[in-house]
Amino acid sequence: MVIGKDKFLIAEAGINHNGSLKKAFKLVDEAKKAGANAIKFQTYITEKRVKKTSPIYSILKKCELSFDEFSKIKKYADRKKIIFFSTPFDKESVQFLNKLKVKLFKIASFDISNFELVKEIIRTKKPTIISTGMASIIEIQDIIRMFKKQRIKYYLLHCVSSYPTKEEDSFLKNIIFLKEKFSIPIGLSDHTNDIKTSIISYCMGARIFEKHFMIKNDKECVDYPVSLDYEKFKKMKLEMENIEQIIGKVKFGIRKNEKNTKQFKRNKIL
Repeated sequence: MVIGKDKFLIAEAGINHNGSLKKAFKLVDEAKKAGANAIKFQTYITEKRVKKTSPIYSILKKCELSFDEFSKIKKYADRKKIIFFSTPFDKESVQFLNKLKVKLFKIASFDISNFELVKEIIRTKKPTIISTGMASIIEIQDIIRMFKKQRIKYYLLHCVSSYPTKEEDSFLKNIIFLKEKFSIPIGLSDHTNDIKTSIISYCMGARIFEKHFMIKNDKECVDYPVSLDYEKFKKMKLEMENIEQIIGKVKFGIRKNEKNTKQFKRNKIL
């Protein structure tokens, strides 16, 4: 698994399964059909993620899948030949996912300074994708130092923690800044409800893309306002491939499509 060299497309299933194992399997199928490299979920024990007084407690509780159910999803994804991984929100979930032999981890923007959780992930020695929504440069530098110290691969995703994010509020110039400052693969965790910002970020050098993902026409899914179905996700992938073709390779001299105009090249004035 090489991340950062070519585009790496993540279908963020998150909690869009609404607590249904059947829907989780369907999300795996749809992500594979859309051409995603990986499908990502959220693994947590609700009581360790938020307080019972939290306005999102009941939603998270409803959408909580058991470790046993995640084992089944992992096996299903393996059969479908799509990478399964997840964002853990507590130590127990980190340890469980590590036992599942996930290939990588994801740290949510909300936990970039949650060093208790970060250290637990670092102990696994697994490559980790880090979202940077709401993070200051100091917070980003702090977590990078932690991964560098243990010589663990890490990747940064530019992110705006607004759901949904307006296109004009995307701050995509952060991608160039992060890429130049840290000299590592940079990506985008995109919370707009379309694909334009992801396409633009690809042109700016982003190579990891995380888009919330849903089953087509499932308006009951939690993240419906920021999610793509397989058709839009596939379109995003095709648009990026088209950009690759347009950019092309470095080639000077008479190119294949210039042969018919070679006769008009001059070396003197008549």
